[in-house]
Amino acid sequence: MDVTTVTLWFILVFNMFLAFAIVFLERKNATSTWAWLMVLLFIPVIGFFLYLIFGRKLSNKKMFIWDNKSRLGVQQAVKVQLELLEEGSFPIPENMKGYEDLFYLHLRNDDAIFTHDNEVEIFTDGKKKFDALIADMEQATDHIHLIYYIVRNDTLGERIADTLIRKAREGVQVRFLYDDMGSRGLKQKYIRRLKDAGVEVESFFPPLIPKVNFKINHRNHRKLAIIDGKIGYIGGFNIGDEYLGASKKFGYWRDTHLRIVGESVRNMQTRYILDWNQASHHDILYEERYFKSEPRGNVGIQIVSSGPDSEWEQIKNGYIKMIMEAKEFVYIQTPYFIPDESLADAIRIAVLSGVDVRIMIPNKPDHPFVYWATYSYIGELLKAGAKIYIYQRGFLHAKTIVVDGKIASVGTANIDVRSFRLNFEVNAFLYSEEIAIQLVNEYHKDIAYSSELTLSLYQKRSLWIRFKESVSRLISPIL
Repeated sequence: MDVTTVTLWFILVFNMFLAFAIVFLERKNATSTWAWLMVLLFIPVIGFFLYLIFGRKLSNKKMFIWDNKSRLGVQQAVKVQLELLEEGSFPIPENMKGYEDLFYLHLRNDDAIFTHDNEVEIFTDGKKKFDALIADMEQATDHIHLIYYIVRNDTLGERIADTLIRKAREGVQVRFLYDDMGSRGLKQKYIRRLKDAGVEVESFFPPLIPKVNFKINHRNHRKLAIIDGKIGYIGGFNIGDEYLGASKKFGYWRDTHLRIVGESVRNMQTRYILDWNQASHHDILYEERYFKSEPRGNVGIQIVSSGPDSEWEQIKNGYIKMIMEAKEFVYIQTPYFIPDESLADAIRIAVLSGVDVRIMIPNKPDHPFVYWATYSYIGELLKAGAKIYIYQRGFLHAKTIVVDGKIASVGTANIDVRSFRLNFEVNAFLYSEEIAIQLVNEYHKDIAYSSELTLSLYQKRSLWIRFKESVSRLISPIL
């Protein structure tokens, strides 16, 4: 046999071996498995390298390790709350009764302790959010803990750096964690400037070889800020000028972020320390000074995390449970809408049951394939009777669900396969009519800046758009 024939046989055998590994060893879901098999079939050599980077499952062995004193404390609190729920004696506010099973789900699924004494402020504008965050950091006396997926060394990035450097020089312990892939444009000069001032800086999943990162597909998409263990921020805003509406491409940036004061900050701090200890060689040990939160307000919250290290898709399961609990309406805002079959079925069932389901997406793509896959799934729900709004004011990046004006979820998880299975995410599940109504009011304000996509309009889309939808949907399980 000549060299060409030998090479082709080698590629064929190797592809068969890799296909065997995907089907029998990796144990992916069927949709993702078929998508990768198609990639291997049509682009065998390139497909192999794509699979190494984007397709491999992440081992969850000893990934997030918590010291015994703290970990036992979490487990004990979860055990107590589970027992109270099972006995029917859990102290739930009268207007929140009926959602015990949602509390229970998050407790069993994610050790997400329920707290009911929080004060929450909602931010939908980047300037206001970062003004508030910087003002809180300026008042820090003990520590500042930050984690962001995207950090840019632009005007906002420098403003954040200046604040952190100033506080570090005052003796405040400052830790700054960023995702290596999301912040790939961050210059070393920026990082050295922080470190030289005494700020502890770490990146999540840095490459072993510069510019070659085989964990590129598993990103820490979380955005958390904890100040003195008393104040916590969680939501969709990253650090960059575009999040202030300064991007010519995207224009006004519409997002949702929360400022939380209360016992729930303890659970945000726990999540931060787990992430920091995974990324750093200098672990944060259990110290009471990191858990100084005090009761404030009456908002019930569970902080729920999910990621590729998890056995269950905790946040997605929470979304499904919320939707199945709906009696009147479900309002959803998401920049990407690529639900798996379970979530798509839950939304479809809600619509067909007479629930007013509204979904709002942006009018412009920041990831074209994801955008056109979104349109494909949106079309199916239009046929079922859902109302679809296209946000026109700028770019919609909010990850928000509100059900019946009683419960809500705000955080970092989009409605797509990446957020549910590949990214590390964190959401606040909120049990408060007051907060839910505030989010409903913001939704109605956004409708004023949106156009409604009707079924008749959708059916008039061009053949070219239909083609882009079809291709994008085909590869959506691996986007």
